[in-house]
Amino acid sequence: MLTAERRQFILEILHKDKKVLSSELSADLKVSEDTIRRDLRELAESGLLQRVHGGALLKSPATASYADRQKQAPKEKEAIARAAAKLVRPGQVVILDGGTTTLQVARQLPQDLEATVVTNSPPIAIALAEHPHIEVVMLGGQLYKKALVNVGAATVEALGMIRADLCLLGVCSLHPEVGISVQNLNEAHVKRAMISRSAEVVGLATAAKLDTAASFVVGPIQALTYLVTASTVEIDTLTEYKDLGLTVIRDEDF
Repeated sequence: MLTAERRQFILEILHKDKKVLSSELSADLKVSEDTIRRDLRELAESGLLQRVHGGALLKSPATASYADRQKQAPKEKEAIARAAAKLVRPGQVVILDGGTTTLQVARQLPQDLEATVVTNSPPIAIALAEHPHIEVVMLGGQLYKKALVNVGAATVEALGMIRADLCLLGVCSLHPEVGISVQNLNEAHVKRAMISRSAEVVGLATAAKLDTAASFVVGPIQALTYLVTASTVEIDTLTEYKDLGLTVIRDEDF
């Protein structure tokens, strides 16, 4: 089997089983584990998978620019946002993380809702600027241009002064074993601080982000209270998340 054929086989197995193990690939393809590791390394460098100890997982689609991500699954994100917005109660202090799905949540909040929204996302702050009853607290820091969120020590320090009722967390990657992960270390620190300052945490994940992994781990699955996802996600896919204690909401549940 040629190298290109072998790597195509690896990708097909990965998308079918959602993970691959180096030892199993070595046996199936009758090549050394060193060869498989080299294949996985080069596929990872091409952005086609995420290497983990002993094999590889699907890579999150959240690697594109903010503008490009706004074009990905817009209807799915709107439906997830509508469901998530219904979890917000009057009078709450809500941390609204950055992201294209959380931006949709900001747009779905009722006009008569009285609440305080804390965010590190300039687009979300702008979206809520005209809301008549929501007080907006903008977290400072260094702008991470790819995701349009403020990150860094100043952001984390500001979160230390807040005790929120609810955090609506934008999810880059979610996996039952790896947990919550992102592509940027500074963003991981900010999300971790958001979780630690919130009584309840809602993870918002489109179908494409489930069972994927990224380079920097935010925390375990159990850091979430709720997982809000799309009605298109198979029930079987969500079983592992429910078994880990999450309350899973699909957009059709509301």
